[in-house]
Amino acid sequence: MPAPYELTATEAVERLRRRELSPVELVTSLLERIDALEPDIQAWETVDREGALAAARRCEDVLAQGTGGMLCGLPVGIKDIFLTAGLPTTADFAPYRDRDLAPQQDATAVARLRAAGAIILGKTVTTQFAFSDPARTRNPWNPNHTPGGSSAGSGAAVAARMVPAALGTQTAGSTLRPAAYCGVVGLKPSYGRISRWGVLPLSWSLDHVGIIVRTVADAALLLQALAGYDARDTGSARRQVPDYLAALAAEGPAPRLGLVRDFMDAAAPESRAHVATVAARLEASGAAIREIRLPLPLPDVLAVQQAIMQVEAAAVHAHLLTQHPESYRPKLRAYAEVGQLIPGPVYVHAQRLRRRIREGVLKGLRGLDGLIMPTISDAAPDPSTTGDRTFQAVWTLLGLPAISLPTGLSAAGLPLATQLVARPFQEATLLGAAHWCAAALGTLPPPR
Repeated sequence: MPAPYELTATEAVERLRRRELSPVELVTSLLERIDALEPDIQAWETVDREGALAAARRCEDVLAQGTGGMLCGLPVGIKDIFLTAGLPTTADFAPYRDRDLAPQQDATAVARLRAAGAIILGKTVTTQFAFSDPARTRNPWNPNHTPGGSSAGSGAAVAARMVPAALGTQTAGSTLRPAAYCGVVGLKPSYGRISRWGVLPLSWSLDHVGIIVRTVADAALLLQALAGYDARDTGSARRQVPDYLAALAAEGPAPRLGLVRDFMDAAAPESRAHVATVAARLEASGAAIREIRLPLPLPDVLAVQQAIMQVEAAAVHAHLLTQHPESYRPKLRAYAEVGQLIPGPVYVHAQRLRRRIREGVLKGLRGLDGLIMPTISDAAPDPSTTGDRTFQAVWTLLGLPAISLPTGLSAAGLPLATQLVARPFQEATLLGAAHWCAAALGTLPPPR
């Protein structure tokens, strides 16, 4: 019988529901795991020991009555840019940390987790305001390598078995990249699928809430609890929420996938060879795979994403930057200051190109269930950087749902990953295809 901290989110929920495990036992096991590993990994900004144990005791009473939400008793980590009632939200920004104030409201995503019965274990480390200045967190596979950014703490905590699930965000690549570098599953749903109300913004038209877990089934479980319209988020979509768990249970045909040549050509040799092998294995198992290309050259697409993100980040931080310039990390400060100088016509033209690129990609998806490519250009680099966001940023720009699967190890023993992308609001199709691929490929062992 595995230790409670080793359970995936799905396994934990099933054992809790069957009363084979108590929420207090699970939380206690995770707290002991945090005590053992946190000094080296540094994934947590705040661990709410008393609050988590109190919530676990309440969940025990609810489960004893045979009731409770779909996540009843499941501990979850929250990236430290989500408002979380009773816990500080610091965003790795000294003025926010010094004020020592806790919000009285939850972000919508946190509130939905609580409504489903989840236990908030604490706040995970983020890079400052979810930008690219590296965080203190280390990769559980090798502390001499980055866990990625900006959801560094969430990726590392899930990989190290400190928590079975965690929330992240992605404005360029900050859910899928840390998931890939840390050897776990990352899901970035469609733009508007999960509410961002109560999440500190970086770029209004690019920010997404993401999920970091260990299996595709876990991703479906968390998305089921989180998805849905929220009038308080101006980007929230009025779209019906399917039964994502049913999409995994249904045994459909093998997926039809488009291998995106642009990303294969841009990948480092080891990552390129790895995903080519993954594609061949999937074809041998029955998947249909054909090559496609982006409608514009990859550097042009990335320039569009960069222009939009930089202008919007400059606008978000314009006022705060004038008040506390000395508290900003160097990369974010320079990024915001330069963003203020980008002319309005450049931003408008980038938004027009964004629509053109999206239309071209959707045309390329005709007759396919999704796209396949490397999640990362190479295995995790050293901690002086959060890594290359090239391979994730395109899908953030276009607002398409994307998932990263851990599919192998580099020669140096670091995780490599494969990314799948689907049409807007086709998360059920994406999860079904990912589930099929994961079954065909097998799973990674945990970090040593």
